[in-house]
Amino acid sequence: MATEQSPTVRHRRLARQLRQCRERSGLSMESAAAALGWSRPKLVRFETAKTRPKLSDVAAMLELYGCDEAIKLALMQLARDIRKRGWWSAFGDVLAGSFAELEDDAVQIRAWEVQFVPGLLQTSDYALAVIRAGNPDEPEEVNLRRLQARMARRAILERQSAPALVCVLDEAVLRRPVGGPEVMARQLDALVDVGKKPNVSIRVMPTGIGEHAGMDGPFVILGFDSPLDPDVVYLEGMGGEIYLEDVEQVSRCSVRFDRICDQALSEQESAALIKDIAKEYRKSHGSSASPIASPLA
Repeated sequence: MATEQSPTVRHRRLARQLRQCRERSGLSMESAAAALGWSRPKLVRFETAKTRPKLSDVAAMLELYGCDEAIKLALMQLARDIRKRGWWSAFGDVLAGSFAELEDDAVQIRAWEVQFVPGLLQTSDYALAVIRAGNPDEPEEVNLRRLQARMARRAILERQSAPALVCVLDEAVLRRPVGGPEVMARQLDALVDVGKKPNVSIRVMPTGIGEHAGMDGPFVILGFDSPLDPDVVYLEGMGGEIYLEDVEQVSRCSVRFDRICDQALSEQESAALIKDIAKEYRKSHGSSASPIASPLA
């Protein structure tokens, strides 16, 4: 993943609340900045979550805006919470925490993928093949660290408060033999198994459908529990990470995802196709694709 930072969920919430407090106080951006002894750009960075404010900065803003004590206490605690370390902090050498934290806080994840199985659903040997392909010049120990981080991500689907995951895969993802036939057969078996979870839906866009709503490329829509945290669309490519938070842009992506789902196979049809393709891999390899030792074992 790219290393460009994006505001975390709690940071975005704090920025939004601080802006709303200022607006309720009747202060303009210019007058508030002047009263605080700051430049206007500094206040803009705080209110747009471009810069994390110090606790003293938050306290000064809340005092100026005349917020009641309950709001002050809540927002000061929120300011402290944005500095909490999540599981991803242990992998800061190979993983940008921004997307990991958004994904960890999401209650709904909707993903459209055209190149490979999404990280949350990857087996270890499939994931290692993908990581090696994307980082061919890296030492093996670095790629194994990336693999550890990717496997740690999968834990969110096992926890009690697991998000609802709706994933639509282009059929080409299933037919691309990443890691070879044995690896692919096991990966497809794993997709079928995880698709049985009540919070997981896996669908396939069949090649035979021709043109479809997802031809512009892959994207992920992250939804959150609080109405104060609007959905975020995540895009990743050679240019790095892009996060779309504009309401109209996110709405268009949501409509696009619904159209993709409308054209994709049902869950049952998708599972049947995935099983058939897994059988093809096993037949082509001439084995039962017995498990091999994980590089993390």
